[in-house]
Amino acid sequence: MTDPAPFPESPVVPAALEGDAPLQFHCRPGIACWNACCSNIDIALTPVDIVRLKQRLDLPSWQFLKDYTVPYEMEKDGIAGVKLRPVEGGTACRFMRPEGCSVYEDRPTACRYYPVALLSMRKQGEAFDRQSYAVVREDHCLGHREPRRQTIDAYRAEQGVVAYDEAGHGWRQLILKKKSSGPTIGKPSRRSLELFFMTCYDVDRFRSFVASDAFSGMFELPPEELHAALVDDVTLLQFGYRFLRQVLFGEMTIPLREAAVEQRRERVAEQRARVEREAAERLAREDDDGGGYVDV
Repeated sequence: MTDPAPFPESPVVPAALEGDAPLQFHCRPGIACWNACCSNIDIALTPVDIVRLKQRLDLPSWQFLKDYTVPYEMEKDGIAGVKLRPVEGGTACRFMRPEGCSVYEDRPTACRYYPVALLSMRKQGEAFDRQSYAVVREDHCLGHREPRRQTIDAYRAEQGVVAYDEAGHGWRQLILKKKSSGPTIGKPSRRSLELFFMTCYDVDRFRSFVASDAFSGMFELPPEELHAALVDDVTLLQFGYRFLRQVLFGEMTIPLREAAVEQRRERVAEQRARVEREAAERLAREDDDGGGYVDV
């Protein structure tokens, strides 16, 4: 008798595949495992997923986040992700119906990809990410036994996931850059984490911020570009990713107004002067306590 494995076996087949790799899979009404994957969910949402779902449900983003999601840490003390909240007291998806998904046209990226997993990786120091795929095989899923074969790229196109990937690319790049940078950028401040969450997930609150006098007083954005971002959620997300790259990583692509630049210089100078003053006061206290040299 062998000892049980210390960790449950991963359903992800350990092989990185290209888009032209073959995939044998078909999910259809009438299959014996119908709705099984929706009965026990762990679905991470992308910013585009949230936009599509909150639009379908006709909810502001903050209300959708409150009613339908739970936050989680992507990494310890790092940026946050958002997962779909299951039914109260259970594990099933709230959009599951006997006949299937009630929001099928706007279902999340993870649902569209299943049973394929997207693998995005960026090596430290690289300015681009590498994309490949893996196959997920779970015991309950009978779709792999269906006699239908196509490439992974053809499956992605059929599931409508290509447009989702394109719209979410900037978000994935932010996450990969944060992870690949590691300690070189330091631990994000609470303000930075809150800004990331608002910009990526609470798009309606981010819109109010971009439309505010405080934002226009700081950034010099062409009127037509500002208008395009304010009237379309996905366009606003793309601008948000650019905004976060500037705030978090110093990639200066959004011009600052001269008055804002001068104020920033003054704040930096005031902060430096305060640090120097506190250091001098600390040394003076040490001297008063007898920490200096004594002639004998």
